[in-house]
Amino acid sequence: MSEMRWWPAVGLGFGTALGFAGAFGGFAAFVIVLVLGIVGFLVGRVLIGELDLTEILGGRRRS
Repeated sequence: MSEMRWWPAVGLGFGTALGFAGAFGGFAAFVIVLVLGIVGFLVGRVLIGELDLTEILGGRRRS
């Protein structure tokens, strides 16, 4: 199966979580879930090698 087929389901799950957070927890819970979701997405991209944080964080250059 293609990895791209999972993205709509991931988006649906994230949207549902944001909806529940906003409905039952208010705006603060909505923002917390949104920020943690973005952090989780970035960590996932780093772990699979699609994002290099050394360029973003200004790490030392290797010769």
